Amino acid sequence: MLTTLAISNYRSLQNLVVPLQRLNLVTGPNGSGKSSLYRALRLLADTAQGRVVSSIAREGGLPSTLWAGPESISRAMRRGDHPIQGTRRTKPVKLQLGFAGDDYGYLIEMGLPPPASSAFSLDPQVKRECIWHGPLLRPSTLLVDRKGPLVSIRAEDGNWKLVTDRLSAFDSMMTHVSDPRHAPEMLTLRESIRDWRFYDHFRTDAEAPVRSPQIGTCTPILGNEGTDLAAAIQTIREIGADDLLDAAVADAFPGSHLSVVNVESRFALALAQPGLLRPLGTAELSDGTLRYLLWIAALLTPRPPTLLVMNEPETSLHPDLLPALARLVARAAEQTQVVVVTHATTLIAALAQQAGCHSIRLEKTFGGTKIAGSKEIGSPSWQWHSR
Repeated sequence: MLTTLAISNYRSLQNLVVPLQRLNLVTGPNGSGKSSLYRALRLLADTAQGRVVSSIAREGGLPSTLWAGPESISRAMRRGDHPIQGTRRTKPVKLQLGFAGDDYGYLIEMGLPPPASSAFSLDPQVKRECIWHGPLLRPSTLLVDRKGPLVSIRAEDGNWKLVTDRLSAFDSMMTHVSDPRHAPEMLTLRESIRDWRFYDHFRTDAEAPVRSPQIGTCTPILGNEGTDLAAAIQTIREIGADDLLDAAVADAFPGSHLSVVNVESRFALALAQPGLLRPLGTAELSDGTLRYLLWIAALLTPRPPTLLVMNEPETSLHPDLLPALARLVARAAEQTQVVVVTHATTLIAALAQQAGCHSIRLEKTFGGTKIAGSKEIGSPSWQWHSR
């Protein structure tokens, strides 16, 4: 389980250290930084897939994603005695992302390439990566250290062993360095990150593939687009929790029953509802009903991930469905760590009533995102490395 998420110089997140628990609720006004926190988590996930550099390039390159404010804001600026203005930069330009968990921690630092060195000037370069044991990065806890093209691992005798001195500046060591004998923690951490799942705005329009029968195969994990919904529901029935599936449907749609129709290996859903003479197919369901069924399939997965992140799950859902969704999320949090990013007051209130819900309210001060009340409750300990 992740215990701390740290982000530095990414959009409005100039220096944010977020404590995490089993069930996390991220809220805040529009523009407070919720989407940036969600994107930062996705960028961390991209490191294990070899996509972090290309993902930042698609966002407009490092110059477009970096913190746009001054390096520091003086007391006079905060009091309003002087306008907010740039100051002389004293630190390297860099974007840093990291997390600490029950077992291992990881961070990555990206910076700008040398001027005019390549036509790919918007692509960031990986300057540093570290893996350590325990909640805090210290020299004594460091296990794997990447500096530019050099990657070293700490051997069993405590000495450092150089693994490679030719790692490209555009590649992460998470995907291009593998030493199961001397650095098994890297493989463990990489596979754990690859297991993270992100669900964001399922497509439910009239032309959405989920509304048409699809070839059905065993689907223990609902795809990010939700196209394989019917197969995922059938998989839950056969190797998951059939009773929990029926209970989740009845909780949201009392008296209803969800089944899967198999015609020549093409699967489709059928929802029987009280008062109707026949079940409704996915092409007939409302956007909200179909989207809720997608959330059921995602949250009742027979193969729970190490981290499940839901971005604005209330989209297209009637407020009456949100308490049932909150109960479904809380049930999923018993098996996996969950992060819910939302601004729906009904869902926030319903999740806040669930046992163990950890609320993280973001706010903006002088253009930078902060956690509301962080001065009173304190922030987790976090240590960025030095170059």
